[in-house]
Amino acid sequence: MFELTGQVAIITGAATGIGEAIARRLARAGARVGIADIDLAAATEVAGSITGAFPLAVNITKPAEVRDAVAKTLADQRQIDILVNNAGIAGRAAPAWDLADDEWLRVIDINLNGTFYFCRAVLPHMRERKYGRIVNIASIAGKEGNPNMSAYSASKGAVIALTKSLAKEVATDGVCVNSVSPAVIRTRILEQLTEAQVAYMTDRIPMKRTGTPEEIAAVVHFLASPDASFVTGQCYDASGGRATW
Repeated sequence: MFELTGQVAIITGAATGIGEAIARRLARAGARVGIADIDLAAATEVAGSITGAFPLAVNITKPAEVRDAVAKTLADQRQIDILVNNAGIAGRAAPAWDLADDEWLRVIDINLNGTFYFCRAVLPHMRERKYGRIVNIASIAGKEGNPNMSAYSASKGAVIALTKSLAKEVATDGVCVNSVSPAVIRTRILEQLTEAQVAYMTDRIPMKRTGTPEEIAAVVHFLASPDASFVTGQCYDASGGRATW
């Protein structure tokens, strides 16, 4: 089940954390995975440890670099079946009135604009082939809003809305677009937050624990597979029960 042999995937931010776990999971299912990351050295190291993987150096906030990464993948691999938009940052924990313009814009640029740029770049190819799976990594903060994380919460809420809009645009083209909203996951992104921020999020999880990257990868695997053929425009929570809507 959820077989991906012969398929090609691009996963952004795949040199570490959730993205790396997703890459390893999809590769075990048979996919050739592109480890897309701004850190080429780290992407190359991870790709070297995964059979059939290849590194892609890309700054997702630069549309030209995104287009080049997609073009290179198509030239080398001849197809793109799966896109997982995972790259993101939390930003500095602070009340909205203390955020500088550049702090707000950086979070929006990476989390929202980067996701849009990659979707825009792969959709013409997927629509032409009448097949594709796009999975955008959002956050429970995009549904509920976390205090002192206004930029992050706003960007992830926008990712959920973008997902639903795109899904309707390509619903008859064989392309399914979905999102996954994790609660707090124990990755290096937590290093950007205070212990109080992490405690605030964890205390609201009925399971009373953080999630693991592998648990998120399992949900993404289904949504990235041919088996998810009647699932589109959805936001799948992986939150230990924090959200039930």
